Amino acid sequence: MRVSLVKVELYAAIRRDHRDGLSGRALERKYGVTWRTVRKALDSRWPEPRKKQAPRASRLDAYKAVIDGLLEADLDAPPKQKHTVKRIFDRLLDEHAAAGISYQMVRAYVAVRRKEIRWEAGRGPAEVFVPQSHMPGGEAEVDFGDVHIVLAGVPTRCYLFSLRLSYSGKAVHRVSASCGQEAFFEGHVHALSVLGGVPRGKIRYDNLKAAVAQVLGFSRQRQETERWVAFRSHWGIESFYCRPGIEGAHEKGGVEGQIGYFRRNHFVPVPEVSTLAELNEMVDRWDREDEGRRIRSRPETVGEYFAVERPLLKPLPVEPFETGRWFTPRVDRYAQITVRTNRYSVPVHLIGKTVRVLLHASELVVFDEGREVARHERLSTQGGSRLVLDHYLEALVRKPGAFPGSTALEQARAAGRFTSVHDAWWDAARAAHGDKEGTQALIQVLLLARHIRHEHLMTGLAVALRAGALTADAVALEARKAADGDTPGHHDPAPAPPAPVHPGRRPGAGGPARATVTFLAEWRLSHLPPDTRPLPSVTPYDQLLRRRGPGRAPGEGEAT
Repeated sequence: MRVSLVKVELYAAIRRDHRDGLSGRALERKYGVTWRTVRKALDSRWPEPRKKQAPRASRLDAYKAVIDGLLEADLDAPPKQKHTVKRIFDRLLDEHAAAGISYQMVRAYVAVRRKEIRWEAGRGPAEVFVPQSHMPGGEAEVDFGDVHIVLAGVPTRCYLFSLRLSYSGKAVHRVSASCGQEAFFEGHVHALSVLGGVPRGKIRYDNLKAAVAQVLGFSRQRQETERWVAFRSHWGIESFYCRPGIEGAHEKGGVEGQIGYFRRNHFVPVPEVSTLAELNEMVDRWDREDEGRRIRSRPETVGEYFAVERPLLKPLPVEPFETGRWFTPRVDRYAQITVRTNRYSVPVHLIGKTVRVLLHASELVVFDEGREVARHERLSTQGGSRLVLDHYLEALVRKPGAFPGSTALEQARAAGRFTSVHDAWWDAARAAHGDKEGTQALIQVLLLARHIRHEHLMTGLAVALRAGALTADAVALEARKAADGDTPGHHDPAPAPPAPVHPGRRPGAGGPARATVTFLAEWRLSHLPPDTRPLPSVTPYDQLLRRRGPGRAPGEGEAT
């Protein structure tokens, strides 16, 4: 019976059976081998190595010397003017009439031979990665990565800032609408505040435009931007810039890998949020949860290493640093300003004036003579617009015909600020008062939002609609009742009667406002809660009539 064994085990079995007394011919029959195999097993416990086969001849052999010459010439060629595999293949065809060779043959040979030629020339391997050790509180790394989210129902590309401590691996992240200097600064402020200190050593950076104005040749010297110099001087940051391009990515490989890990583990599936502030609250929670993980084969968690590192960081500065950037645009005739190719609305009374704008990573604030007049979430696109309906209400009162097709109304609907309740009330008001007066009445209702909270105004609008009260005064009354804790907004009111119908009078004719107010007054009186107070009594007054003072004539002082 033939036994299938690994060759080493076969030799061991033959030697064992030979010691038990089996002859060579019996071993041959038992294991199905020749006498030469038995002899080799008895002479050595290790099988002889397999003979290396001679390389087969290849059609490329005749041109290998030519390829080697081209690769040797590349050793001293400019970095961006070395031979590619395709260029070598083309030269073999054009200059040496190489027939019968393929691109795959040349590529396989060059992949091996290029490294060997560098080594033979004393240039060493192409890349050597030397392990590094980091002291607690010493160094950190910073980088940006792009992430995709669904922001208020719209797929949006945003940017993930990451600052990672090299010793502990503790990282702090921040999502913003841009990766400009404002986001760069705000990411630092948030990260260093969370960490509770500043690294005592260097922080490694790419050659970001937010920090580097110009790369000076092939050296490590950089011409930094003025605001970045002021910022890092304020925070006590010592910067170190990696080599440009992909070659410098490994110099801050910790944060490069951290961004990939964070994106794969927390942004899959794609998050759906209403605002970036909501998303950043989630990011802060994920950062805290990540302190419980171990990096590769480390014996302790990120949080445990960070507990050792945190007391060794430099203290934070006491005074704040303004991270936003100031602009002074002029308000155009559309009540809009342009900041970084995007347009934002401001109140119409500022048309023609120059305002000051403080641009942050995710929002911008507009000031007029030191007073805040508008605040917008920053757009992440180019050539977009963000308009607030409230900014145009004064103009729309005078021009109600422009209201239905206005861009501000369209954006308010998309943002959920102009709801189906508004549309229903508007339709009823136009049916009762006509298009112009009904639209003006709706605009008066929208103006109430400057003094009444949105949820209270919506409650007042719904109650007024059910009651058929199609005036801004009625909406304001119901909204204030909701704000004061009356029936609307806290429990359902009594069933509202249908709108009053006056015989022989079409809706809205002959003083609709007066008829509506009168009807509402009568309806509210009919739904007042029962009066449990006791009836008034005149007994105390009768007692006063019977009292007479000294020296007073009978009847004197009595009421007549």
